[in-house]
Amino acid sequence: MNRRDVVLVVDDTPGTLGVLNEVLEDAGYTVLMAQSAAAAMTVVERVVPDIILIDAVMPGMDGFEACRRMKRNPALAGVPIVFMTGLTESEDVVRGLEAGGVDYVTKPLQLAEVVARIRVHLTGARRTRSAQAALDTAGRFLLATDTEGALVWATPQAAALLAGAAHSEEIACPWVAEWLAETAEHVPGRTAAAMGEGGQVLHFVYVGRMGPDEVLFRIMETRSSGEEARLRERLGLTTREAEVLLWIGHGKATRDIAEILGMSPRTVQKHLEQIYSKLGVENRAAAAAIAIRTVQ
Repeated sequence: MNRRDVVLVVDDTPGTLGVLNEVLEDAGYTVLMAQSAAAAMTVVERVVPDIILIDAVMPGMDGFEACRRMKRNPALAGVPIVFMTGLTESEDVVRGLEAGGVDYVTKPLQLAEVVARIRVHLTGARRTRSAQAALDTAGRFLLATDTEGALVWATPQAAALLAGAAHSEEIACPWVAEWLAETAEHVPGRTAAAMGEGGQVLHFVYVGRMGPDEVLFRIMETRSSGEEARLRERLGLTTREAEVLLWIGHGKATRDIAEILGMSPRTVQKHLEQIYSKLGVENRAAAAAIAIRTVQ
């Protein structure tokens, strides 16, 4: 059975949510709904949707700010965000695009147009993910920043290394912005190292510019984190099992772990079954508790 694409719809009007839920479900999508930007931020912490449809103007946090915050998360960097808005002035459109949106639809909504635009952006996002997955399959741990050092996108494995090193989601590495600003000409292959909070050393290799505001790096790790090593040694786990258990201890869901480690959710579940057996526990809560105690 083919997986249904997941659409997150964010709007403070229940009527709009109801209509879009019905139309998108009929079009073959799985629909998640949030009635505020704050609620949407909570949703994306648990589930990474395939596309987000968000109202630009809402009480409290508006859609523009929500979009900016979502795009700081590497897991959401490749997720298309489409604004729904009654604002049609060019500066409002530009504001949405600068926040990280890819498109906008005007209210009152033309539902057939909404479905068509969603389909187009999902196709484009799928192609981008396929290209990045191919890079990772070839052993390419890549990430891109803008010229200020802010993370633009990262392949899943590169994102996992950054997350494991506890580097900021906004800045790929503390020295990147300074390095880019101080040197007009960069030599491909130039490398700098950064120490992660977990003890591992990350090496950032400058590859080149992909555009006027996109700089490509290759990232490598030269030493595994102390936390994973403790889980392996003290609990008798394999390297992959230790990685999975470490993320369980950090409260990550199976789908999130699959994305971080570049494996399928089914494979993560198989590792979990082996972990439960080795630890003598029956659920992830008990396994997480052991993980936390072990790495402290």
